[in-house]
Amino acid sequence: MPGAEASSRVGPARDPGASGAGQQSAQARGGHPASRRGALGLAEVDRDQAALFAKKYRGRPPAPVAVVVAAYNEAGSVGRVVEDTPGELGGLATEVIVVVDGSSDSTALVAEEAGALVADVPVNRGQGAALRLGYHLARERGARFVITTDADGQWRAEDMERVLAPLVAGEADFVNGSRRLGSTANTDVARNVGVVVFAKLISWLTGKRVTDPASGLRGLTAELTGGVVLDQPQYQSSELLISAAMGGYRIVEAPIYMQARHSGKTKKGGNLVYGWRFSRVVVATWLRERRRPRSTKTNRS
Repeated sequence: MPGAEASSRVGPARDPGASGAGQQSAQARGGHPASRRGALGLAEVDRDQAALFAKKYRGRPPAPVAVVVAAYNEAGSVGRVVEDTPGELGGLATEVIVVVDGSSDSTALVAEEAGALVADVPVNRGQGAALRLGYHLARERGARFVITTDADGQWRAEDMERVLAPLVAGEADFVNGSRRLGSTANTDVARNVGVVVFAKLISWLTGKRVTDPASGLRGLTAELTGGVVLDQPQYQSSELLISAAMGGYRIVEAPIYMQARHSGKTKKGGNLVYGWRFSRVVVATWLRERRRPRSTKTNRS
């Protein structure tokens, strides 16, 4: 079974292939070299934003824990999400990195005024693309651990400690927050049933027990974020989970609570469309990981 022992290196992971000709094939609007990890998976617009970000925050001391938030037209809630994030978790300082995904409102301004480090990407590409850039920015600033949460406020800041603690203790590489082990305020029956069905599917495909395949609150080692392949511009939670499980990373789950959005409405679309697209990503990621040569996977068994 994957995940029998820890990685030999827990410190900040620099992006594999952060320079070289391979990067030049990336497309500006979110396309990137297929099945490449770390900086090799960045598009041209990401590299431009990373350069601006590094210059803008050069004088700001980095923190070992980066809370990465992807935000699209969430001016009504992102400020509270940033402000609610603890300045310290598990005895480690935190910083919030907000990647604004082509918003047409004041999301970037609100996030920055609340204290976040902000990358304001001019084009809308999807949560997966925004998080991919956010992981890169966190690694470049030397973060040891990354926590993700959503800009709409559905995931509680007080649960961040739960998804960080096993990482700091060296017990896991990926801590998946699970509303099924905790609780949820979501009353959408179809969406809740979908969580159960896809959890069982992913558990069966990967051989790794998963109870929540679509959680937005998770803790990761920075090394893991640069070591898995992330191709999906949307529906990234299942891709990340499957890639990590089949890549041999140690995954555990922690109970969390899903609450109502602070403001606005979901951008995920109707249940049928969401379910169909989510299932396509699950199957595509599983097939991709099965076909990848064993030598390119992380061997932790």
